[in-house]
Amino acid sequence: MKSILILIPLLFAIHNYAAEQFNVKSKIKSVVVYQQGAQIHRQGNYTVKKGITEIKISGVSSQIDPNTLQIKATGNVVILDSKHSIVYPEPIKQNPISNEIPPKIKKEIYLLKDSLFELSYQQTAVQNKMDVLNNQKRIIENNGTIKGQGKVNDSIPLLKDALKFYQAEMNRINAEVLELSKEKTILLKKQNRMNLRLGELNNFNQNNQLVGPQNPDPIHEIIITVSARDAASGRLNVTYLVKNAGWIPLYDLRSTNSAKTIELTYKAQVYQNTGIDWVNTRLNLSTNNPYANKTKPSLNPWFLDYYVANYNNSGYNKDVKMSTRSTEAAKPGSLYYADDEAAEEEKEMDLALTADQFVTTVEQLVSVEYAIDLPYTVMSDNQKNMVLVKTSSLNTEYLYYTVPKLDPSVYLIAQITDLDELNLIPGKATIFHDGSFLGTTYINPNSMRDTMDLSLGKTTNITVKRQLIKNATKEKIVGDKIVKTFAYQIDVKNLSRSSIELIVEDQVPVSRNPEIEIEIESISRGKLDEINGFVSWKDKIKPGALNKYELVYTVKYEKTKPINLASN
Repeated sequence: MKSILILIPLLFAIHNYAAEQFNVKSKIKSVVVYQQGAQIHRQGNYTVKKGITEIKISGVSSQIDPNTLQIKATGNVVILDSKHSIVYPEPIKQNPISNEIPPKIKKEIYLLKDSLFELSYQQTAVQNKMDVLNNQKRIIENNGTIKGQGKVNDSIPLLKDALKFYQAEMNRINAEVLELSKEKTILLKKQNRMNLRLGELNNFNQNNQLVGPQNPDPIHEIIITVSARDAASGRLNVTYLVKNAGWIPLYDLRSTNSAKTIELTYKAQVYQNTGIDWVNTRLNLSTNNPYANKTKPSLNPWFLDYYVANYNNSGYNKDVKMSTRSTEAAKPGSLYYADDEAAEEEKEMDLALTADQFVTTVEQLVSVEYAIDLPYTVMSDNQKNMVLVKTSSLNTEYLYYTVPKLDPSVYLIAQITDLDELNLIPGKATIFHDGSFLGTTYINPNSMRDTMDLSLGKTTNITVKRQLIKNATKEKIVGDKIVKTFAYQIDVKNLSRSSIELIVEDQVPVSRNPEIEIEIESISRGKLDEINGFVSWKDKIKPGALNKYELVYTVKYEKTKPINLASN
C-alpha cells in the first residue's frame, strides 16, 4: 500500500514537468493493406536528453484512426504517453506591414469548417431516418389488410385490430417524421448561418492579401512522451490504421488444349487516398476487414402467448408480449504488427522471373496475409495499382457439355478441383484459352462446391440433334384420365480426330400433385435425379462415332384438369 502512495506523486511530478520537444523524421517502412483500410508502419530514429521529452512525428495521414495507435521503441527510455494531435498552420502574409489577421478569426474559420463537416453528417443521418419512416409508412399503406383485401372484412374483430394498428402506427410515424423535419430545418438554418459567416471571414482573408493556400490543410502529428535517466537514442516503430485504402482481388484463368491444368494468376488492385504517398514500400495484403463485425451473435428466448381480447369503453384492445434485444456493434479487432529490420538482416532470396515468387502466405486464425517482398509505390490518388500475388496450377479435368433441349451447341468445360486450398476471396476472373480472351466470370469461394465448372466456349467438332419420335409419342384416354407418352432421341456425333468425354443433360417433369402420375419408360442407361427430374448421360465417344440416347416418359392426369406440357 505504501508503494502506491509513493508512485502517485511521482507520476504527477513527471507529467507536470516541462518537457522538451524533439522532431523526428520518419518514413513509411511497410503497409498492411486490408480489403477496407490499411495499417501504416512508420519508422524513425530519435535522440533525447535526460528528463522528459516530447517526440513529434509529422507527415501523418489525415485519415488516421487514433484508437489504433501503437508505439514500440528501442533504447533506454520509458514511453509515458502517445497521442494524435492536429496543428492548424497560420497563413503567410505577402506584406508584413499590412494588417495582421487576428488569431481569433483564424481559429473561427477552422472551427466553422469542422462544424460544417460534422453538420453534413448530421443532416445525412436525419434524412436516412426520414427515409426509413417513409418506407414503413408505404409498407403499412400497401398492406392487403389495411386496404381491406383478403378475409379481414369478414371479421369485425380483425377489422378493428387493423384499424387500431393503422391509427397507432401512422400517428407514430407521422409524429416522428414531423419531428425529424423540424430538426432538418434547424440544421439547414444553422448551416446557412455558418456558410454566411465563413464567407465573410474568407473575404476578410482575401482583403489582407494572403499568399499561398488561403485555407492550408491541418497538419496531423503523433506526439510521444518519453522519460530518460540519461541521454539516449534509438529507433521508433509506429503503427496506426488509416481509412480510404484497400485492395480488390482479380484473377486470370489460362488454359490450353495440350495441358491438363489451368494456370490461376492471383492479382490485387491496391488503391489509397490517404493524403500520403507510399513510396518504395513493402506491402502486406490481408484478407481481414478490421471494420467488419467481430461480435458473435446471441439468441434470446422467444416467448409466445395468446392474444387476450379486452372489451371496454374505448373499444377492442389486445396485448402482445414482446421481447427484443439489440446486439452491440463490434469494435475493430486487434491489428497485426510486422517489424521491418534493416536490409542486411533480411533473409537472402533466389532471383525469380515473376513478382509472385516474392510473396509469402501467412495463414492467421481468421484471415490470410500475403507478404510481398518487392517494394511498390502507391500514390495517394485513388488509382488502382496492380500487384501480383501468386500463380498456381489447378487440377483440371476437361470434358464437353450439352443441353440440347435448350441449345444444340456443345461447350468445352474445365472442372477445377482443390480451390479451397488457395485461400481465395470473391472476385472477378478473366478467362483465356490458348492465348485467346474468352470472357469474364466471378469466383465466389463462399458458395463454391468442391469442383468449379468453367465454360471455355463452344466447339464445332461435335454435333447434337434432339428430335421427337413421332411413332412413339401418343395420347389416349383411360377412364377419366388422359395418358400422354413423350419420346425423344438425342444423336451425338464426334467429328474430331480424338476421343472425347461428353455430358448430355435433359429432363423429365416432376409431379407435385399425387393426382398427376409420371412414369419413366426409358432413359438409355442415363442417370435420373428424382428430386429435380434431371437426366444425364456421361459417355466417352470415339472419333467419328455416333451415339444415340432415348428419353421416353408418360404423364397421366385427370381429363377435366388440363396441365401445361408446353416446355417439352
